[in-house]
Amino acid sequence: MAGSRGTLPWMTLTALAILFVSHHIANAGINHVDVEDNEFAEFESDFDIEEPAIATEQKKVQEVENEPDLVAQEIEDEEEVTIETEDNEFEHVDDDEYEGYDKESSSKPDLKLNEGPKITFAQLPAHLRSNWESYYLELMILAGLVLYFVNFFIGRSKNQKIAETWYATFKPLLSSEFQLVGDDGKLENSQPGLMKESENVYLLWCSGRTACEAVLFELRLIKRQDLVSLITGIFRPQLDQVHVKVFMNETDMDTYVMCLANKKSAARLAREMADISTFCPDRKSVIERYGLPANFQLMSEIGEASNALLDPRVCAVINKIPEVVESIHVSDQYSGPKQPEDGGTPSKMPDIRKITIFTFNLVLKNGKSISEVVESTRPALQLAFYCTDRVKRFRLSKEGRARADKNRMKVEEAFLKSTHLARAEAAAARREEKRRQEKEKILAEDDPEKQRKWEEKENKRLAKKRQPKMKAIKV
Repeated sequence: MAGSRGTLPWMTLTALAILFVSHHIANAGINHVDVEDNEFAEFESDFDIEEPAIATEQKKVQEVENEPDLVAQEIEDEEEVTIETEDNEFEHVDDDEYEGYDKESSSKPDLKLNEGPKITFAQLPAHLRSNWESYYLELMILAGLVLYFVNFFIGRSKNQKIAETWYATFKPLLSSEFQLVGDDGKLENSQPGLMKESENVYLLWCSGRTACEAVLFELRLIKRQDLVSLITGIFRPQLDQVHVKVFMNETDMDTYVMCLANKKSAARLAREMADISTFCPDRKSVIERYGLPANFQLMSEIGEASNALLDPRVCAVINKIPEVVESIHVSDQYSGPKQPEDGGTPSKMPDIRKITIFTFNLVLKNGKSISEVVESTRPALQLAFYCTDRVKRFRLSKEGRARADKNRMKVEEAFLKSTHLARAEAAAARREEKRRQEKEKILAEDDPEKQRKWEEKENKRLAKKRQPKMKAIKV
């Protein structure tokens, strides 16, 4: 019994120990994953003490206040960092042995390689609404362009309206005078009528009338589409004009030059036109002899020609519409404007034609409409047809014809004399070129005897040319 009593406590203790160990092993298997994930979980559990809410808030505020100090400390630590470079691997190199080697530059690393790209900001101007005074020039240019294009379309439409009104007004009259109205010289004219040469120039060809080959009606209007020309016209006024060029047949006009124009146009024509400046440069008044207005002047080669053309009927029309008639130019030596003097001496006489030119004005003033102004020029257009018939019927007398032929002979001799020097120089150049070619041909041959003969011949020619010219006098 005593032995059984001593064994019972021992067995009890052993069973308790086994239960304790098994319980511990079971807990360890359950929490195995947590232990592996957090090795310091055992220590954290010891220091895991719940703090009150007020202490937590104070701690956060203190961290925020200390944050600038921590940032400044980190910046100071970064500045104090020193870059340790390895020993220069080229220390054993002798400076005298390798020329151009810089030891200091090779030992120091290039710190600029680690620098990032520099950012530059463009200097943009202030907004237009806050700094519009800086755009005065641009605004003026833009306004000028807008004004120019608006004026271009308005001026072009007005010129076109004037031309169409003129053609519609005089088409019946032209159809009664000519067989073809609006002929452009082609075999098949698809669009007969006015031809637009430019925004202010319109052409109309007519043919099929006696005494003339063809007639060109040219409407030279003001450049209303050009703003610069309009501004210039304020200082130098211009008018819309109609030029009637009648190309006469060779047998339907005699030889004379005559021009009747107002003073301004007469001075310009005498200065610019070749036939007027050559055959009749003098300007005479017509108020006493013909009874024409005082602002007209006459330039005539043959007096009887001007007397025949300026008959009472012509003078009556001119007195009726003096502001419309600009000039009447009749010439058998018409060659256009004079050639500029710097263009050189011409080698031949200019081409001439027998022509009659009438210039009429379209005076768009005094509040008149375009149709009224165009209709007021009807007598002037009829005057052109009448003068064309007068030129065909008129013939010079023998004295007048001899005088005209003498004037043309003098002009031809003066031209030949002025071109003699130029023709002599051209002939000398041709002779020199011929001798040069002959010399090259002789030198190209291998015959020395022929070369010697040519040189003797050339020397004799030069010696004869150097001798003074003397006249032999017989006693």
